Amino acid sequence: MKKKPTGRASIPDAARDTRTSPDLGLDLDPDRGRSPSRVPLDGAGSSFGSDAGPAGPAGPAGPAGLWNRNFRYFFVARTVALFGDGMIPVALTAGLLGAGRPASSVGFALAAWMGPLAVFVLFGGVLADRFTPRRMMIIADALRLIGASVLAVTFATGNPPLWAVYILCSVAGVGAALFQPGVASTVPRVSTDVQRANAVLRVAEALMTMAGPAFAGALVGLASAGAVYAANAATFAVSGACLLLMRLAPAPHDDAVRGTFAAELVDGWREFRARSWLWGVIAVWTVYGFAVLGPMLPLTAVLVTEAHGSGAYGMLMAVNGAGSVVGGLLALRLRPSHPLAAGAVALPLVAVSLLVLALGLPVPVLAAGQLLAGGAAAFWLVMWSTTVQTHVPPEALNRLHAYDVAGSLLMVAAGRALAGPVAEAVGAPELLVAAAVINMGVVAVLLVARPIRRLKRIGHA
Repeated sequence: MKKKPTGRASIPDAARDTRTSPDLGLDLDPDRGRSPSRVPLDGAGSSFGSDAGPAGPAGPAGPAGLWNRNFRYFFVARTVALFGDGMIPVALTAGLLGAGRPASSVGFALAAWMGPLAVFVLFGGVLADRFTPRRMMIIADALRLIGASVLAVTFATGNPPLWAVYILCSVAGVGAALFQPGVASTVPRVSTDVQRANAVLRVAEALMTMAGPAFAGALVGLASAGAVYAANAATFAVSGACLLLMRLAPAPHDDAVRGTFAAELVDGWREFRARSWLWGVIAVWTVYGFAVLGPMLPLTAVLVTEAHGSGAYGMLMAVNGAGSVVGGLLALRLRPSHPLAAGAVALPLVAVSLLVLALGLPVPVLAAGQLLAGGAAAFWLVMWSTTVQTHVPPEALNRLHAYDVAGSLLMVAAGRALAGPVAEAVGAPELLVAAAVINMGVVAVLLVARPIRRLKRIGHA
């Protein structure tokens, strides 16, 4: 097969042409002039992909600080969209149950939203590489705006048929699938400090995860589920407008010659397999998502609600969100030379929250566990996101991020679905202890695996 040109440029050249301010003096690649496609990806003496075309800093005018014009617009777009996403479960629950629908309809509606997201996110990654992430995110927001607006009207004017609700939820899921892959590749293009940008976004995400459902619950009480969906639609309008106002210089790979759609998927898989640190983490994370993250949420909800009431459960989720804020703030300050190893060292704190829940300890102790778990998870996610965004070639980043998202969603969903039956068979406390043990096993693998443990930070990321 004739190898197609990729349009890949060395990062110093690309940064000098479009994405780095002349007065910053940044040099992210010590091997200036060497083509990233020829840099070894694995093996002894290599950087395990660390110089294989990292995504360079951003901004057509070379912004010198984090809060430049493009990042401000992207931050607002991302934050408002997350705020809107947080409203969806509350709006669906209130709308369907308020219309006299069975409780199972809520689960089916959420599945209709999550299913297309998990299935189509891989295609979203290819489309983002073909047509630019910003363009696909604007299209995604337009789709979600339409879906949420129609749901707002249907819930406000009467009792919508379930098939219509499921179809509109699927439209929202497809929109999310088109939006999500572009997030990873946009961050390096709007910020010269990738880790700091990821940390700020993680803090905002934690706050919106708490604020979205709370706002939706208050609005349902004051108005209706239709009003919540109207507010949800407004968030996507704001997000799309902010993305439209961004002014990103063309990336060197934007005009690259592309193969067929299937060939792009295969090429993404080839890029994925070429980096042992990348597929190693994702392979381990599929186990972690299925055996730890999947069961953790439903078992926490059931055990805490049965023992202490729904108010206590809501409080614990708020504490978990506060922990995520702390973890994000910590990631703003710490810049470990080996980010994946540093992130892995934080993950044992998640096991603490599982064990205190399994032991049935008092609410204050459970809250401490949730605080630690939220902080550890947020810190790991900032380290992971920054590593992927700075080590993966920009022209492949959307597709590789899509593989990561798809695997995580599917395995966490499977873990959640099976948590109830397995807990009934072996006992919820026993399942939580097993999850804590697997958590520690995952940490051990991350720290033992040499390509993961020794992967170094790139430049000023």
